[in-house]
Amino acid sequence: MSEEAKVVGQDGQIVHFKIKKHTQLKKLINAYCEKSKLVPSTVRFRFDGQPIAESDTPQSLEMEDGDTIEVFQQQTGGKTCSVILS
Repeated sequence: MSEEAKVVGQDGQIVHFKIKKHTQLKKLINAYCEKSKLVPSTVRFRFDGQPIAESDTPQSLEMEDGDTIEVFQQQTGGKTCSVILS
């Protein structure tokens, strides 16, 4: 039996996928990236605020039909800030 998952990108684009409960989410991640012309290593997927690993399954994350997965661009670079208290 397949579940439907919504994948929402930072641009608000929604893509619907059907995926079986025991299928690794790597399949969904790769399909989304191919459709959206993204490189998988440059984006991060989250469900309920938690990072998704490629080996996760809808069942292991306790996903239900119609749940939403969010996609974020990976943050690169950035600056560190040090505060010295005296």
